[in-house]
Amino acid sequence: MTAALTIAFVPGVSPAKWVRVWRERFPDAELGLLPIGPTEVDDALTGEADMAFARMPVGAHLNAIPLWTETAVVAMPKDASLASSDVVTEADLADVHVVDAGPVPEDVSAALDLVEANVGVVVLPQSLFRAASRKDLVAKPLDGAAGTRIALVWRDADASDTTEEFIGVVRGRTANSSRNAADRPGGTTNADDAGARGTRDGSGAGRGSTARAGGGKATAKQAAGGKAGGKGARKPRGSGRPGTQRLGNGKPKRGSKGNR
Repeated sequence: MTAALTIAFVPGVSPAKWVRVWRERFPDAELGLLPIGPTEVDDALTGEADMAFARMPVGAHLNAIPLWTETAVVAMPKDASLASSDVVTEADLADVHVVDAGPVPEDVSAALDLVEANVGVVVLPQSLFRAASRKDLVAKPLDGAAGTRIALVWRDADASDTTEEFIGVVRGRTANSSRNAADRPGGTTNADDAGARGTRDGSGAGRGSTARAGGGKATAKQAAGGKAGGKGARKPRGSGRPGTQRLGNGKPKRGSKGNR
């Protein structure tokens, strides 16, 4: 059986609280969860996933709703000279060897292995440090660091009533509230998301450099980077796909992936 909705998520992001709300609100709707690597967002969305929790920046061809900003921390051995500090400054880092200055190490596990070996320190999102669960290391906030932004992202081709319902769950909309214009794709509330997304023009082809969050989705398109077509021609996927967890046993409304 194919899921009504499949949500991918990168390391350090847990969709558990939204899954609980979804199961309570749509007990007959099947939700698929797909853990992916940090660089596999596009592959997941062109494959099985309808939406994904990802770290920005993401491709300009994707729609995005920025959700929260992760704290940047410095991972170090517990007996390091900086371990007694409440925060670490850029000036502090000038006096130690920085194995990886972040914001997200390409290989988190390998970087933390070097920290455990007392080679140096690593800058990374706090969520990734916690997920790594290195008992011999501590992490201190990096003062003044911008941090990393988590967003819910999806393609135009996968937008549906079902994805709109999930957006409502993530944004905290109650079961009895109706979607207003700002909740829908193309909503009118502006955000200050550092120009990572753009707004739609009348034809949906041109894209600018402004961002949207909170009240609507942030969108951007590039002529060379956009994707065309939906998933209608894709073969249906079974529930036993490796790495995917299925929840529930029904659908509120059919999505756009496969032959749903």
